[in-house]
Amino acid sequence: MAFVLDASMAAAWLLPEEYSEAAEAVISKIDALCPVPSLFFFEIRNILAMSERRGRISAGGALVNMERVRRLPLDDAGIGGDGYVLLLSANHTLSTYDAAYLALAINRSISLATLDRKLASAARKEGVTVFGPFAHGD
Repeated sequence: MAFVLDASMAAAWLLPEEYSEAAEAVISKIDALCPVPSLFFFEIRNILAMSERRGRISAGGALVNMERVRRLPLDDAGIGGDGYVLLLSANHTLSTYDAAYLALAINRSISLATLDRKLASAARKEGVTVFGPFAHGD
């Protein structure tokens, strides 16, 4: 199954203190190439670097976990269209980062996997199926 995977879901899969059975279940469903916006990789690298710096993961853990991410069948789908991302950001008071994930899901007509409550709500309003604990609301 292909869907857009956001950084919150990936972080919950990677990090012990953020581990979520929901994230594990969603990641295990990946059986096709899943598009992600380019910023996904920057977000994950930053989350992992900060976790290593703060001692939440061991030295070298950021790179080890980044390698786990790189083994997932993810497709770097680029940065998205400026106008549409900005429109979604304004319409739903989302960060442009979150709006990029939503725009990609809408443009590809596929679901969005997120642990972000606000992003999930915006996705549902746009008719996008959401995977995760906020699939049907709060």
